[in-house]
Amino acid sequence: MSHDLPANALGIDFGTSNSTVGWWRPGVEPLLALEEDKVTLPSVIFFNIEERRPVYGRLALHEYLEGYEGRLMRSLKSLLGSKLLKSETTVLGSAMPFRDLLGLFIGELKKRAEAFAGREFEQVVLGRPVFFVDDDPLADAEAANTLVAVANKLGFKDVSFQYEPIAAAFDYERSVTREERVLIVDIGGGTSDFSLIRLSPERRTQLDRQSDILATGGVHIGGTDFDKQLSLEGVMPLFGYGSRMKSDAYMPTSYHLNLATWHTINAVYAQKSQLALQSMRYDIVDPTGIDRLFKLIEQRAGHWLAMQVEDSKIALTEQAERRIDLQRIEAGLDALLDRPLFDQAIGGLLERIQTSIGELLKQAGVKAEEIDTLFFTGGSSGIPALRQCVQALLPNARTTEGNTFGSIGSGLAIEAHKRYG
Repeated sequence: MSHDLPANALGIDFGTSNSTVGWWRPGVEPLLALEEDKVTLPSVIFFNIEERRPVYGRLALHEYLEGYEGRLMRSLKSLLGSKLLKSETTVLGSAMPFRDLLGLFIGELKKRAEAFAGREFEQVVLGRPVFFVDDDPLADAEAANTLVAVANKLGFKDVSFQYEPIAAAFDYERSVTREERVLIVDIGGGTSDFSLIRLSPERRTQLDRQSDILATGGVHIGGTDFDKQLSLEGVMPLFGYGSRMKSDAYMPTSYHLNLATWHTINAVYAQKSQLALQSMRYDIVDPTGIDRLFKLIEQRAGHWLAMQVEDSKIALTEQAERRIDLQRIEAGLDALLDRPLFDQAIGGLLERIQTSIGELLKQAGVKAEEIDTLFFTGGSSGIPALRQCVQALLPNARTTEGNTFGSIGSGLAIEAHKRYG
């Protein structure tokens, strides 16, 4: 492995919300600019009907919000390990398998990286969550095999994986000055992944780090789940969520759950779904909420609303409250979201994260007070209630953080250089 030549391989962090590509070169930060000068590319595809072409990233979101006709696809990574992966969807009037959608996006990452580097790449280290699917090893293996098949089809001959939190650890290790036991907490868009790892300046150059990885774990909870709970708690009641029927039962929740979940929003627009809602309207005691829901569907404003909720979640990391203006649905309508409401909405998810970290420490045979450093990375790792619930478990650990969206891609580039030269 030569240290004075650029690496032969890329590191690709294909994320639920954002993606990065790293290419190791001597003395240079590894992340490549993927969209103008930005190193992240939001994991979004918009199929523009007028121009019959896919667009990606921020441009995709811009065209969608500007009101171009078309189909927006987000949270593509959530397809891995889901039943949808074997099915197809309609894009620009024709059927496209979901796995081809993954290929389109990862292919775009490869193309942009190669344009930046001025060369082609046939070797790659892909980041992966510790579990694509919780408690289902077969579905988990299938998700990984799908990614390998997609990458091979794109021209990558050598494809290997590294756990995302371990890649983040290797990025952090560049700055350590003594041996540390570090818990990496990576809260991404779709999963929360944890690794307990021994890091030191001396170990940095070793190729085999297996003995330094004390334990890995994870749970299928991420930023999109926090969005969903915030939406259900603070926004969907305005659209009939929790409405009573004349039979005293609650209105079925599937429509609101679909609207609050990025990759199922389009299901609410289906004719079958709309007909079922229309036949239900007369059985609802107070139809105010369901009538707003019809307006939302008519405007196809589901993705717009999901973006407002996501922006509010991000704002509530710094602010005590955030108001969503819903004038486009109804004059004078808004939703006030505040920190206590958000904390309550995600309380159950945070308990599961705490439990998962507790199990990880048990698996490693390490006491909580023996952890030196708590390293946060990933787009949702700044949520105050989340930080507090993790810090409460580790009383002696100092807290530090990586580049929210970049640590994993940088670590994968370091790993790709080690593996492939």
